[in-house]
Amino acid sequence: MTPDWTGPDWQHDRCAECAFDPGAVGPGELAEKLAGMGRRYTAPLTRLLPGETDDLLRAHPVEGTWSALAYACHVRDVLDLFHQRIRDMLTEDNPTLGWWDHEAAVALDGYDSDDPAAVAAAVGEHATALAGTLAAVTGDAWDRTGVRGASEVFTVLGAARYALHEANHHLLDIGRVLRAARGR
Repeated sequence: MTPDWTGPDWQHDRCAECAFDPGAVGPGELAEKLAGMGRRYTAPLTRLLPGETDDLLRAHPVEGTWSALAYACHVRDVLDLFHQRIRDMLTEDNPTLGWWDHEAAVALDGYDSDDPAAVAAAVGEHATALAGTLAAVTGDAWDRTGVRGASEVFTVLGAARYALHEANHHLLDIGRVLRAARGR
């Protein structure tokens, strides 16, 4: 099941489901960890077993979850969105970050019809772009803020950790969905 990403403080609290601990990832590690996400998404999206087709990536074998491809599309878009949000926080004083209806995006943006190889490449491109921006952040810039919704305050550091958590967490979801689709 996809967790409620508006619930616990994902910028600071350890995830009970995937064990990601944002406090264990320092500012100096974020760029490198994010830059590696493209490689981590390539295998599950492009290396199917003999006899399997892309339909496996579009399967919905577990009620209440997305397909493996939809999770990857979501991560692609999260990395791009958080890159923009972090750039806004670095260049504006306390910007409003807006709200993105990620649930609606699955259907509206046709995630299950996207090309898996293109999605894997885009995850890598967005991860690399975000990593490049984060590599240039120094000192007090990590503490710059933006506000999502009415009162949810993000720092640059917290937003970067949030993006990394999403990318890590949804690899777990992709693995679960693919195992279920394969009957394992």
